[in-house]
Amino acid sequence: MKIVLMHPTGNQFVRALLQSLNKEELLIEFETAIAMNSNSTWIKYLPNEMRQECLRRSYDISPEKIWTHGLLETARLILPKMKLNKYVNHEHGFASTYSVYKNFDKAAAKRLAKIAHKNKVNAVYAYEDGALTTFKQAKELGIKCIYDLPIAYWETGRKLLTEEAARLPKWAKTLGGGILDSQEKLERKTQEMEMADVVIVPGEFVMSSIPKWAQGKKIIMAPFGSPLIKNNEQTHKKTTSTPLRVLFAGSMGQRKGLGDLFAALKLINRKDIELIVMGSLLESMEFYRSEYPNFIYEPGRPHDAVLALMQSCDVFCLPSIIEGRALVMQEAMSQGLPLIITRNTGGEDLIIEGETGFLVPIRSPEAIAEKLNWFLENRSKVAEMGEMARTHAARYTWKNYGSTIIDSLREYMI
Repeated sequence: MKIVLMHPTGNQFVRALLQSLNKEELLIEFETAIAMNSNSTWIKYLPNEMRQECLRRSYDISPEKIWTHGLLETARLILPKMKLNKYVNHEHGFASTYSVYKNFDKAAAKRLAKIAHKNKVNAVYAYEDGALTTFKQAKELGIKCIYDLPIAYWETGRKLLTEEAARLPKWAKTLGGGILDSQEKLERKTQEMEMADVVIVPGEFVMSSIPKWAQGKKIIMAPFGSPLIKNNEQTHKKTTSTPLRVLFAGSMGQRKGLGDLFAALKLINRKDIELIVMGSLLESMEFYRSEYPNFIYEPGRPHDAVLALMQSCDVFCLPSIIEGRALVMQEAMSQGLPLIITRNTGGEDLIIEGETGFLVPIRSPEAIAEKLNWFLENRSKVAEMGEMARTHAARYTWKNYGSTIIDSLREYMI
């Protein structure tokens, strides 16, 4: 089995699979937009923000196995820093994320045609929104199409978000692109699913969103890994004498249930609880303060600093309406935080009810408030639950993520 893996921007789960494929000598080539050499001397002289961005675009495999096509992605990164945001606007900007994915997909399809026969490629592995043209080329070449669906299928997402816009109209602007996607983009997603031979999903929620007409395909569920905890790493000692610190982390919108969390805090109306919100603004700060004035805002930061902030908190709450599988849940658990989450986060399997946290229904500030009150009334149990959460999260590894996909693909490809 020989695979071409392609993703224009890279992320943690792409990297994990990339390492596994490379280690098992199954990787023909990794196709991406930008790839930096982390050992380059000049990188260390860059300002910290630029240096971190470069390091996020470095991959620990031989450069000979990396092919790049990054002009449009470079423009997408630079234009906002020049205050030229209109050129990266959702779908319409020439350097929007959607434009980058389509442009990259088209170039990767040409690349596949060039290398497929010489390298005896058996399969191409691509991700939602960036797979269609490559899949068409693969079909012509007799190559299997592996489709990674990292978030719920668009029909489920659009239904849920449309309902949210009607339920909480003030929060509609924070719902993101899922509710604004054009018919062209939605048709592209549908065609990608139609052409896929194998579909990879991160959890039960995404799996359940796959339309009935596609459920006969080979579907592989591979949960994401958790951060490794160093043996000498000291976590924040929990105390019952200070307010309960509840953390929300993610883009500050109703897709992730922030409006419901704010409503829950208003229902509780107690002074012995603090809400810490870390993430990117999708509306003005004045809007958020008008919805709930008493939260502590923390801007985004490097990964190690995120984990340090988590260690200073007691509970993690993510009442999402739609996700794929939010990595931040396992990050929080790895730092000793029990969870309050919905099934729609994709993390239902992370909850051992009353031990590692609690599941709550979507759209239920009352249920969130009930569980937060439980933590307030049972402060002595928070640290113990945090340790159980840490232990449970440690069972999910990136090595297992990669091997689950590879073992299942080997079975399918035989």
